[in-house]
Amino acid sequence: MTLKSLLSTASLTLVMAAASATAQAQIAIGHLADYSGGTSDVGTPYGHAVADTFAWVNKNGGVAGKQLNVDTNDYGYQVPRAIALYKKWSSGDKVAAIMGWGTADTEALTGFLANDKIPDISGSYAAALTDPEGTSGKAKPAPYNFFYGPSYSDAVRAELMWAAEDWKAKGKPGKPKFVHMGANHPYPNAPKAAGEAMAKELGFEVLPPLVFALSPGDYSAQCLSLKSSGANYAYLGNTAASNISVMKACKAAGVDVQFMSNVWGMDENAAKTAGDAADGVIFPLRTAVAWGGNAPGMKTVEAISKMSDPAGTAYRPVHYVAGVCSALYMKEAIEWAAKNGGATGENAAKGFYQKKDWVPAGMDGVCNPSTWTAKDHRGTMKIDLYRAKVSGPTDGDLKDLIAKGTIKLEKVKTIDLPRKPEWAGW
Repeated sequence: MTLKSLLSTASLTLVMAAASATAQAQIAIGHLADYSGGTSDVGTPYGHAVADTFAWVNKNGGVAGKQLNVDTNDYGYQVPRAIALYKKWSSGDKVAAIMGWGTADTEALTGFLANDKIPDISGSYAAALTDPEGTSGKAKPAPYNFFYGPSYSDAVRAELMWAAEDWKAKGKPGKPKFVHMGANHPYPNAPKAAGEAMAKELGFEVLPPLVFALSPGDYSAQCLSLKSSGANYAYLGNTAASNISVMKACKAAGVDVQFMSNVWGMDENAAKTAGDAADGVIFPLRTAVAWGGNAPGMKTVEAISKMSDPAGTAYRPVHYVAGVCSALYMKEAIEWAAKNGGATGENAAKGFYQKKDWVPAGMDGVCNPSTWTAKDHRGTMKIDLYRAKVSGPTDGDLKDLIAKGTIKLEKVKTIDLPRKPEWAGW
């Protein structure tokens, strides 16, 4: 072997060693994002928030002196693609954690996560993910699944409690009628049984569900069915894009109904697009304030936002702010793990159990306090209900419409649900 080839071999060895050292000096995280699929209307701001947050964490020293190596993938809301990505993340240099997204893919991965001991803080708030030991018998054990905010089921329970009070306050005769609306899909269906059971318990007449697709379309037929059914309160289980189509069609058809939405079903962008058809919709807000709210932690959110908007001119919808909270909970769980045996998935999961009424550092007044235990992954039972208010034409820039008060998110009520064991996993 020549001196030149020896030097080349030595150089290659050094490069490989350096690359290996760099990999070991990083903490790997998988990130599933929907930027192009059926829930991309809300998946995009949430996914951008997760990416911005981890970029900001890296800019400010990383976690325990290590940079986060975040593998962000737009999986288009397709379960097979999510499973393929998971196989990559769980083999070789295994990720310490996953920032997940949809209900169908999260539930498909639950068993794998448990076997491989990888925590996943998802954008799905399906109650099936809240019973780590499976003791309720309502869902299979999900010891490595977490999410920030109330479950879809607990949110609809709170909305129905509000609706029962609203009906009584209006002094209307007879039983109020409730209907569940959404696609025949794991995400909109996740709280269906829980919501209908709560409605019956509260004295509602429960009507047959009305199905409409996750994508925008002409839903005039559903609105005519809604009108003829005499429904008083309707739960919208889809994301905002298709809900907007329903709200507009029902407004045009003269349907007199109080819409209540799931957490992904209404936001500032939806209010702008739907216009006066969105006026009065009730929905849960995961964070204590929306963008620009008066809270010390909003300074942190604004700094994170500048990672992708250096000018600081963008208006970030509610899903962005919630995405920041979710990513920072994961960051602090990994941070605890790094200091207590190493940043492995198993240790990161334990990191979620270390604090009670937990608010990530620098996020006071933004992230609602959360508590996870090894027996109960319902992070909160407090549901803040808001009403979308639209008081004029919504043409123009969203930021201006918010500043003028043409679009408002108005707090209606906070409901503290009892932590009933039988509601875990359901």
